[in-house]
Amino acid sequence: MTKKQPLNTYWLIAIGFAVVVIIEFSTSPDYVFGYLYTGPILLAASSRSKNNSLTFQVTLFALVLTLLNLSIPGHEPLSLAAVANRSIAGIALVVTGWLSARYHRDREAIALSQAQLQYQQQLSSIREDFVSTLTHDLKTPLLGAIETIKSFQGGQFGAVTSSQQKVLAMMVRSHQITVQMLETLLDIYRNDTEGLKLHLEPVNLVVIAEEVIATLTDLATTRRVYVSLNYGRSDFRRFLWVNGDALQLQRIFANLLINGINHSPRGGKVEILMESDATKHTVKISDNGQGITESELPHLFERFYQGNSDRQAKGSGLGLYLARQIVVAHGGTIWAENRPSGGALFGFQLLAAPPPPLER
Repeated sequence: MTKKQPLNTYWLIAIGFAVVVIIEFSTSPDYVFGYLYTGPILLAASSRSKNNSLTFQVTLFALVLTLLNLSIPGHEPLSLAAVANRSIAGIALVVTGWLSARYHRDREAIALSQAQLQYQQQLSSIREDFVSTLTHDLKTPLLGAIETIKSFQGGQFGAVTSSQQKVLAMMVRSHQITVQMLETLLDIYRNDTEGLKLHLEPVNLVVIAEEVIATLTDLATTRRVYVSLNYGRSDFRRFLWVNGDALQLQRIFANLLINGINHSPRGGKVEILMESDATKHTVKISDNGQGITESELPHLFERFYQGNSDRQAKGSGLGLYLARQIVVAHGGTIWAENRPSGGALFGFQLLAAPPPPLER
């Protein structure tokens, strides 16, 4: 703001006072024109004076002039009605000044909140761009390291003993898990900013589950966890068709299965139960770990939530969040609960779809 603008405000206030004073003091006290002082009061409130000092000064000056007109010019004796009218006008001026000062404070508070919110949004955008760029750049050296380790495993740099093979295999798995976490983080930031884009087609959830189980066989073997696939009351393989994105649905199964495997004890079991009716398909993935505390249940699918129990000790807080994003994008629901027999159960439901023509 320039220095000229408040100076103009002061001149307008002075002119307003001069006009009202002339009218007030040239008429009988029975005629109350003090209400016109609200103009200079509002002008003072609209200025940017610190701590509303100008508004207070103008209001006090207007109140004094309004009451002073009872004795000046003093041509006529005072009446009770004139005193009452002047008192009411004075109260109105004080209320106007108080409300104007309060409005000014509220307006400044709102402006400050808006500036802080805008700053937080800019900071959040910068942070997310930084994380996205850093995550993308970290993938390249990790993928290069994986290929180098695999070259060692293949004996391209000399003979490798069985114990060395185990160490190299563990290094590959560790790097692959890190790459998966980076890809998950990238997808989450991309989904939050651009929205999750799905390539919908008829997909059989059973095939998706079988493929994911196959890819996680090494992890389950290392953890000594048995993974089973069941169909409820029937032991026969079924077809659970949905209209969905096969790649994204694989990520749901993978994230929930990895969660179950990681939180199952050695020798434990993770069970995939697939049920269906005429309108929807239900997938339940349960483990026999320690279960979930009541305080954690409402927050499990929040971004970066890791909780305080041992169940979430090894997670990044991203897998379940991404799973929820994908399920919601498909128009489904996802939830978590504790099993009566012990352990946790994660489930999701998707709308059923007719099979493709070739499968009829």
